[in-house]
Amino acid sequence: MLKFILKRLGSAVGVLFGASLLLYILVINSGDPLGDLRESNAENREYLMQQRIEYMNLEQPWYLRYLTWLGGVGKCFVGSCDLGRNINGVEVSGLLANAASSTLRLVLLATIIAAILGIAIGVLTAVRQYSGLDYLVTFLTFLFFSLPVFWAAVLLKEYMAIGYNDWLENPQISIGTSILIGVVAGIVLQMLLAGSLKRRGLTFIITAVFVPLLLQYSLWLNFYRYPQMGPAIIVVLTLLLALSATAMSVGLKEKKVLYPALITVVLVLVMYYATFWLLKDANAWILFFGAILAVAIPGLIGNFMGGRLSRIAAGVSVLVGVVGAGLTVLDHIFRAWPGFLELKGRPIGTIGSSTANLGGGFWDTFLDNATQLLLPTIVLAIISLASYSRYTRSSMLEVQQQDYIRTARSKGLSERTVIFRHAFRNALIPIATIAAFDFAGLIGGAVVTETVFGWKGMGDMFNTGLHSVDPAPVMAFFLVTGSAAILFNLLADIVYALLDPRIRV
Repeated sequence: MLKFILKRLGSAVGVLFGASLLLYILVINSGDPLGDLRESNAENREYLMQQRIEYMNLEQPWYLRYLTWLGGVGKCFVGSCDLGRNINGVEVSGLLANAASSTLRLVLLATIIAAILGIAIGVLTAVRQYSGLDYLVTFLTFLFFSLPVFWAAVLLKEYMAIGYNDWLENPQISIGTSILIGVVAGIVLQMLLAGSLKRRGLTFIITAVFVPLLLQYSLWLNFYRYPQMGPAIIVVLTLLLALSATAMSVGLKEKKVLYPALITVVLVLVMYYATFWLLKDANAWILFFGAILAVAIPGLIGNFMGGRLSRIAAGVSVLVGVVGAGLTVLDHIFRAWPGFLELKGRPIGTIGSSTANLGGGFWDTFLDNATQLLLPTIVLAIISLASYSRYTRSSMLEVQQQDYIRTARSKGLSERTVIFRHAFRNALIPIATIAAFDFAGLIGGAVVTETVFGWKGMGDMFNTGLHSVDPAPVMAFFLVTGSAAILFNLLADIVYALLDPRIRV
């Protein structure tokens, strides 16, 4: 495996070198970097032109400029990257650091959301092949996949930002709209839960009645401006998750998995009260160490009590602990929401990655960054969601035709065990490739998204450099995206070996 990795890294260096050389030649021949100054009537035009020539080393032949850039990239291996200066004389390394942190935050979140939802939808539609749910999801995924990014972004800005901000000033949902939402929710939920005709009808009726009542009750509480959760709801939700995760993995009869999950639910409640005042004035480090503890402690409990099922018990307990910690954080976000609305009356932003001079505390800054991140993340996620769901569905259907799946069923194993412990793991192998290329592809695709939302990230840096015939920012963009594509492709091969031991041989 080590020899394979070294060979792949060697070939990756060759690919990056060839691609960087081609891109550099294309950029420097796409226009005149001094064109705007040649047409200028400024008195110091000659000085400005000479200054730009020095910044960009235009007095040198193109191949020397490329070799200079390549030498600066080589310094990255010793921790002192020198990616040159842009057309205004600003160090590109500093610009890249700020732009990359902004873009990677956006792309990483979109990839995680798309992967989790897409894989879950793909598994569900494969199990319910040719059902109404399968046809509906197929239609929606092809619709999302074909959406132009800029058009979808404009629609989200209009309806999920401008429209929502207007609605939030005086939240109202009519009785008729509530009933319509309840009917649609009932149709979707009965398709998801499936079962006999009687069960489907009962699910539809309960949902169609409960959802309108819940919407009207939330208006009565003024929930949308003063949201609230509290420990009781957190306990109920984590308890339901513990029971459903145990039932889906090994069944509720397996106490070695159920008991650690239930203990984790109690632990979530204890930690809610223990950290209440600490989280009220939180910071990033508190959340970081809290996330580590939310994984480590339930994992140890599950591993200690799980016995022969220690891995499954640890996994279920960690899931309950992480979700419980997330709900606890969400409770504090709800408490901070009214104060945030006083600082920023129209919460969902459409331009930029943050609001300048917002003020407020940690949670206000957190909410501002989250609301600014919301729309571009949704745009990137729904487009990637289609790929994940379709590939997962196809992979699951192919795996379910294999001999070992038929053998597992013939041995009397439950359908849940066959799907999640035998079929699902092998179906993930081709998905690893999709995830690897999707992450690198989203960085490149973020150029359009960042332009629409005024997001000052790598896309904006690339776009500015390209229009200015400035190769330094463009090559910095390529360095990150190209390296990400190579790295994640290599990680996909390593994940192959982890998912399928036969590949290691």
